[in-house]
This record gives sequence, C-alpha cells and structure tokens, in this order.
Amino acid sequence: MTAGMPSSRIDTSKPHPARVYDWLLGGKDNYPVDQAVGEKLPAEARANAARNRAFMHRASGWLAQQGIDQFLDIGTGIPTSPNLHQIVQAVTPRARVVYADNDPIVLRHAEALMVGRPEGATEYIHADVRQPGAILERAGEVLDFGRPLALSLIALMHFLPDDQDPYGITRTLVGALPSGSYLVLSHGTADQHPELRQETESAYRKGEISLRMRTRGEVEPFFEGLDLVEPGLVSATEWYREQPAPVYERSGFYVGVARVP
Repeated sequence: MTAGMPSSRIDTSKPHPARVYDWLLGGKDNYPVDQAVGEKLPAEARANAARNRAFMHRASGWLAQQGIDQFLDIGTGIPTSPNLHQIVQAVTPRARVVYADNDPIVLRHAEALMVGRPEGATEYIHADVRQPGAILERAGEVLDFGRPLALSLIALMHFLPDDQDPYGITRTLVGALPSGSYLVLSHGTADQHPELRQETESAYRKGEISLRMRTRGEVEPFFEGLDLVEPGLVSATEWYREQPAPVYERSGFYVGVARVP
C-alpha cells in the first residue's frame, strides 16, 4: 500500500464514520463497534441523519434540473437507495457520477454503486479527502473538468479537525472546478441544540473518531469566493428550491449550495 493511501482492509475493531452513519440511517452494513458509537449518540442523531440525506436528495435533483450532468461525491459512505446517481440520472440519464470514500466496506458495494443508467457513468474511487490531488486526478478519468460539475461534500468535513486544514482541502477541490460548477456541502453543528453537544462529542471521542462540529461562522469560510444559491447557508430542513417545502425541524447540520463564478 502506498504511504498515505487508505487501506483496503476492513478493520472491524474500530468504528468508522461511514458505518456509524449507515447505522443512523437504519442500514445493515455496520459492525458492533459502529453500533456502539451510534447508541451513545443523542436520540435525535437518527432524525438529523435523515434530514441531512433529504437535503442531499433535494440539492442533487435541483442541480440536475439546472443542467449539471457531472457529479463528484466525496465521502459518499455506504449507499442507501436512492443514492446520488439514482437521483440525478432519473433527471438526466447521461449524467456521470464519481463516488470517493476511504472506508473499504464501501468498495464491497462498488458493484451496486456502478449500476446506473447505461447512457451515463457511475464510478467509485477508494480514496481519502485528505489527498484531494489524487481524487481530482482519478476523477478526471471519468469527468470532464472543462465543463461545469457539482462537488458534493455531505456530512464529511466535520470529521476533519482544524489541524488537517479542512478549509484548504475544500479550496483545492473547488479550485479545480470550472466556472458554472457548484459546491454542495453539509456540516455538523450544535448551534440549534447546544445541550446535545457534549453527548455527541463524547460518543465519537470514545470511538476514537475525530469530530469538529462548527458554528455557522465557522462553516461560512467553506463557501469563500463562491456565490451561495438561495436560501443561502441554512439548517438542513430550510434548504429547498421547489415546493412543497420540507417541514421545518431543528437540525444538526448547516447546508448550502454555491456556484463557482
């Protein structure tokens, strides 16, 4: 294995954020260590995961309706149907989607991930967001970076502490996108339920998973230099472009969609 590249061996002795998220969404592709973390999280965590995923569905579908037919989804996690490629290819069958994740269990689902519309393409990269250059290079074999595309960072950057330069990584990724592209991002926060912050951080810490929930002011820099699409940077259930509006509920995520000028 090349130094710095993610291992292809599944370690069932340590929890992984993608598998914890799968458990929160009611999935079956997780292990007791992942379940143990999930069970220590506040009861609202499952609802927050569902609200976050619903945002991904709305944002991806809207972008496809705007003519975006290329998507790079980093930190995709274990597929829960409908996944991003199913959403966008239902609108634009020719859409090309590249998924990237560092959890080897996702690799076992690559065959399922790649079953998209024959007019389009669905590919998977086993890679870590902390190596953005490697992701961009491999994604360029499928996507045309000379045309607009959507970069999706859903429920990912809060697992990168400040010393891993999450803002710099995002700027590197966005910097490779041509004008007319979009960034779709959701990020964990305790702004709307500060009373749950300690319980949430403790659960992940006991699972040896880094978690850096951020305030609205700390999430804003991820969109620096970009044009936020209305309604701007909001909580997960407040973002929508088409009626009917989702039912408003407090959320553990800030979300936004922004255009590259």
